[in-house]
Amino acid sequence: MPKLTARAHEHAPTPERRLVAVGTVRHLGGRTITVRATQAGVTGTITPTGGA
Repeated sequence: MPKLTARAHEHAPTPERRLVAVGTVRHLGGRTITVRATQAGVTGTITPTGGA
């Protein structure tokens, strides 16, 4: 049986596009909660949802 050697994994080049922001929106108890995180920091808002 031939002796097999493993070849080192060659990494793909780093993509030029990177994640800029990530966020979430939730609707809880008559309120909308929005959170967004970027390299600059984290921001968020809580606003009342309309409805009768």
